[in-house]
Amino acid sequence: MQDSVSSHPSVIRVEQALAELGVKGEVKILNDSARSAREAADALNVEVGQICSSLIFASAGTPILILTSGRHRVDTELVSQEQGLATLERADAQMVKNTTGFAIGGVAPIGLTQPVATYIDNALAQYPIIWAAAGHPHAVFPTTFDELLRITGATQIRVAVE
Repeated sequence: MQDSVSSHPSVIRVEQALAELGVKGEVKILNDSARSAREAADALNVEVGQICSSLIFASAGTPILILTSGRHRVDTELVSQEQGLATLERADAQMVKNTTGFAIGGVAPIGLTQPVATYIDNALAQYPIIWAAAGHPHAVFPTTFDELLRITGATQIRVAVE
């Protein structure tokens, strides 16, 4: 399985993006699925909050990428109100694929097939290492909050009230 995941076109696209962006962390192929933040945290033996979930939402039909800590559910009312968005709804699988080039469960924060307005959960800043999807449900890469900000151009936001 390791070879089939590491040679997957989406994983290769993420690896190329990481190299172009000067990221030192390398893609890690997991034996267990990392489709959810809990699965990824268990597979990596880290806190669920260290998992960066890349979620596509739609605001008036326009896709938006929200990078959130695995310990949060995005409060769509809070985010839309604080960011001045008319509405904010979870995108369907087709919009996710069309917008990012990735299937749900492997959406990476980089290597997207088109530019997307990106927001990042401030809660991720408290972790020295963050793990993000790398284009496949069995592929992740390590990064830091500051590096993720730099490579995605994301706007820092609150995604939930704690």
